[in-house]
Amino acid sequence: MELLKDLEWRGIIYQQTDEEGIKDLLSKEKISLYCGVDPTADSMHIGHLLPFLTLRRFQNAGHRPIVLVGGATGLIGDPSGKSEERKLQTLEQVQLNVDGIRKQLEQIFSVEGENGAMMVNNYDWAGSMDVVTFLRDFGKNVGVNYMLAKDTIASRLETGISFTEFTYTILQAMDFYHLYEKHGCKMQIGGSDQWGNITTGLELIRKMSAEGSKAFGLTIPLVTKADGTKFGKSESGAVWLDPEKTSPYEFYQFWINTADADVVKYLKFFTFLEKEEIEALEKAVEEEPHLRKAQKALAEEMTRMIHGEESLQQAIRISAALFSGDIKNLSADEIKQGFKDVPSFTVEEKEEQGLVDLLVAAKISPSKRQAREDVTNGAVSLNGERVTDTAYVLSDADKIDGQFTIIRRGKKKYFMIKY
Repeated sequence: MELLKDLEWRGIIYQQTDEEGIKDLLSKEKISLYCGVDPTADSMHIGHLLPFLTLRRFQNAGHRPIVLVGGATGLIGDPSGKSEERKLQTLEQVQLNVDGIRKQLEQIFSVEGENGAMMVNNYDWAGSMDVVTFLRDFGKNVGVNYMLAKDTIASRLETGISFTEFTYTILQAMDFYHLYEKHGCKMQIGGSDQWGNITTGLELIRKMSAEGSKAFGLTIPLVTKADGTKFGKSESGAVWLDPEKTSPYEFYQFWINTADADVVKYLKFFTFLEKEEIEALEKAVEEEPHLRKAQKALAEEMTRMIHGEESLQQAIRISAALFSGDIKNLSADEIKQGFKDVPSFTVEEKEEQGLVDLLVAAKISPSKRQAREDVTNGAVSLNGERVTDTAYVLSDADKIDGQFTIIRRGKKKYFMIKY
């Protein structure tokens, strides 16, 4: 499917600065275009993904992506979506964040070939600029009234906005101008909250570049959930791309738990599955929702893209083990991922550890009488295997990789015993 028609079908296009101009441009040539992110943390979360995945769609269609991590703008702070000033980060912390995010972006884009992704950092051209140059060359070309009309600034006037954050939109506009002049970048894409920054960049290009210079902007809708709750949050918080912050298993579980009302939209937004494949999955949601084929496809596509095939298979293996209760074949690393949030209890190494005493010590059962009853009734499992002997003593064979024993009481209550 032709690129713009595909984006429209997926519901990805929100605003365009010149719809006919963009259509005409893309029909005539392969362009360079960019999308950026500020390094406010050392990892992106899934709320950052859609603009970059859209940029990847342009790359797949033969265009050249410029991927910007804002080492300079990250030192300032975008007022967009904030009711108060951001806490400023040190240059050292911002650089660490830049490095972390850049590695994640390099997983999404191909850097090989004629349209291989160009990775840039706006600190390289803005970091050494003196204040007089900034005011004369750029500040002079952006009117205060023009900036006050921007939603991101207007929304902060009542609560207050510093001059630092007030000038953020000019800094980002400088990025667009710099990339236009140095690399022939003709389009910027971003989330819907970036409309004001994008159009300020176009204003600088119009005023400062050669007569007849033309560039474009395109924004992407805010990702929402059908029930009105915020997208990108799990019970434990934001869903990060960094596997140390959100494990591949947790990442997989986030997507597989997508509601039926949202799953087709997310397949269109986030995956590179073809229209026919998504429509077949949409039909499956309608006719056999209990099979959750669409959710499985979404979880597999996203986990494979961000964490790779090996981590995907590991996440599937953990999920299957937890569903069946058969966890004895999981590795220590898989146990850590799958049981990250379950109650845990640490015991000192002993030659013998009676099951009944352990159930009481770990507060899995409230008393010895209840513990004996739980065991006798078959309500207690060790590493997926039911134990009915109240005199059972745990041995090294019950320790997964010598580190853990997983006790299940009832059908769903898991506990981790650490050694």
